[in-house]
Amino acid sequence: MQIERPDFKYIAGVDEVGRGPLVGDVVTAAVILDPTKPIEGLADSKKLTEKKRNALAEEIKEKALCYCIARASVEEIDALNILHATMLAMKRAVEGLNIAAEFVFVDGNRLPDLTVPAQAVVKGDSLVPEISAASILAKVTRDNEMIELDAQFPEFGFAGHKGYPTKAHFEALAQHGITPYHRKSFKPVQRILAEHS
Repeated sequence: MQIERPDFKYIAGVDEVGRGPLVGDVVTAAVILDPTKPIEGLADSKKLTEKKRNALAEEIKEKALCYCIARASVEEIDALNILHATMLAMKRAVEGLNIAAEFVFVDGNRLPDLTVPAQAVVKGDSLVPEISAASILAKVTRDNEMIELDAQFPEFGFAGHKGYPTKAHFEALAQHGITPYHRKSFKPVQRILAEHS
């Protein structure tokens, strides 16, 4: 599928990582690529190996005209709900770019509240290079944060499941209760809270 690209110089791509996990911030990235410095191998971050993702993330940071990594906190997710928190984090990423985007491609089927023209692209991380780059930066950032959290709470195995609702994560929750970084508005976490209260 060809995505029609508008005739602008500064086109940003935006993506998020971390809507599904039970723990941690939702992380977003916005990227404006430099057409004179192509990056080989951009793809949906989930389809790349960890090694390839990490290497591409470094290359994106080096070659992109600009990028911004933003987030919405666990508290914001619990207060706003995950969808609104994600939109807020995407807005922050676009507004944080040090070159103002003239047009924004957003992964998914909804747009955050932006002051520039934008288009939502379903499966955009496979179709729009700027979104692929954003998805890689967001995923590498969030995965690294989960590895850091794993060092703080080794009994949870965050480095492995990255906070997603896996069997190992549920078993750890049942055994240890929740950490301060768990999203209390998510049903599986609410269930554990109820059992432990």
